[in-house]
Amino acid sequence: MQWYMVALLLTVLTSSQGILTTLSQSNGRYEYDYATVPFLAEVFKLLVSSMFLWKESQKSPPPKMTTDWRTVRLYPIPSIIYLIHNNVQFATLTYVDTSTYQIMGNLKIVTTGILFRLVLKRKLSNLQWMAIILLAVGTTTSQVKGCGESSCESLLSSPIEGYMLGILSACLSALAGIYTEFLMKKNNDSLYWQNVQLYTFGSIFNMARLVVDDFRGGFENGPWWQRIFNGYSITTWMVVINLGSTGLLVSWLMKYADNIVKVYSTSMAMLLTTVLSVHLFNFRPTLQLFLGIIVCMMSLHMYFAPPQMLVDLPSPSLKSDPESLAEASSDRRSDS
Repeated sequence: MQWYMVALLLTVLTSSQGILTTLSQSNGRYEYDYATVPFLAEVFKLLVSSMFLWKESQKSPPPKMTTDWRTVRLYPIPSIIYLIHNNVQFATLTYVDTSTYQIMGNLKIVTTGILFRLVLKRKLSNLQWMAIILLAVGTTTSQVKGCGESSCESLLSSPIEGYMLGILSACLSALAGIYTEFLMKKNNDSLYWQNVQLYTFGSIFNMARLVVDDFRGGFENGPWWQRIFNGYSITTWMVVINLGSTGLLVSWLMKYADNIVKVYSTSMAMLLTTVLSVHLFNFRPTLQLFLGIIVCMMSLHMYFAPPQMLVDLPSPSLKSDPESLAEASSDRRSDS
């Protein structure tokens, strides 16, 4: 499957994630324990990857599976980074409001590009850097409601701790993605074998979070295995499957594409969610939203379009043939 098809599917699934989560509420609140959803999504990804790995192992030759402990021990690190990131998110929201947090979250677009260059040593052209910055500007513009409203005031009046934690959150999110890409491309192991290792540790860490929540709440609602399916509806299961499928697509992109493709997919998904909310939740579109969409489309074209579509390049024949260059230069002198 081509990477752009996977990226398009990821955009659709990511955009529907927030909508499904909203629809899973009953009278404005969750009838189920929302902390159980990520755990079940990790288990879903683990089961699907195990099934594909089993099917792949029936073929000849069998898939490559490195079982060296020095390699396996690297797989818990993304889960640890995401665990720290989730705690930083909650800490950030104690200092800033939700709209300010969403706007600051766009910093991860730029930090991903920086870590992409520093950690993975992947070079980006000047046009691609401009495209990444434009994407951050476009997504931010689409989220700003207008400087005449209180949202602009709250953005500029948040305490310094909120800004520092917001920057840290963006860096951690980018670092988790960059490290995952490094891990997936580190060797030629089967994608499904890498997924099995990744999601095994992901399931363990999410289960540990549920256990910690039990102790914090004094087991008021019973142990986590008793609450795991309580209040689940068809929509809730769709949220679980959607979240799990999104993770599987991201791991495919990390293996066969890169983080920048993922960043564009998730950014476009955010804009698509906003547009769909106009019809589903009577959301009122703003001028800033339309401007943001236009800027993001320009960024998308600038990053992925062939260079010759954006700038005038010398003719390949002149570039590669010194005699042609000399002849062209002589012609220009004669003309002058």
